[in-house]
Formats: sequence, C-alpha cells, structure tokens
Amino acid sequence: MNILIVEDEKALAHALELKLLHEGFAVSVASNGQECLDALAREHFDVVLLDLIMPVMDGFQVLEHLHKQGTMPAVFVLSNLSQHEDEARVLALGARKFFIKSDTPLTTLVEEVKKV
Repeated sequence: MNILIVEDEKALAHALELKLLHEGFAVSVASNGQECLDALAREHFDVVLLDLIMPVMDGFQVLEHLHKQGTMPAVFVLSNLSQHEDEARVLALGARKFFIKSDTPLTTLVEEVKKV
C-alpha cells in the first residue's frame, strides 16, 4: 500500500514515516497542500494522512480540490483543531476519519491504515 503523509511538522512527519515504513508500507512525505496535490498528480496513493493547518495550501483546500475532482484516496485527517465544525467539514468533503494529533497514538493510525 502506498501512503502519502502531508504534514508540515517535520518531527511528526518523520515519526509517522518511520512507523509506517516499519509496518511495510511505501511512504512519501509532502509538507504542504500544494506538494500533496502535485504528488497525487504524479503517483497513485491508497491513503493520505492529511494535516489541516499548513503553509501554501491548507488541508481543507486539498479536500475541496479532491472532492471536486471526484478522485479521492482514503484520507485520514490529523489535526490539532478540535472543533466539531472542523470535523464535520472534513467528513463532508470525503475524509474517512478525523484524528486529533495530541490524542491519537501512532499505533491507532497504523491500525486504521491497515483497514483500508
């Protein structure tokens, strides 16, 4: 399975990358929404782990773009935003699940990815 991590916090992106590589997944990393869309245009990804607050283009804009295109990989949103409205918005745009970074162990994310 090919996974794209879209996260501007380098330490978290690296930790996710190492954990997923250790589990046997192919992993790429993008640090903003535009890099995400560029990667998706070049390569097929089964799963996208998407942050919401990033420079250049945020995760909401990425989801809106993918939703309009009709080409949606399995997207799991990881954010420190904890407002119910944010969760409802990303789910309406096609994300599978919404995780609050500070409340979600890496092992939980790996288990969700394996379900795809």
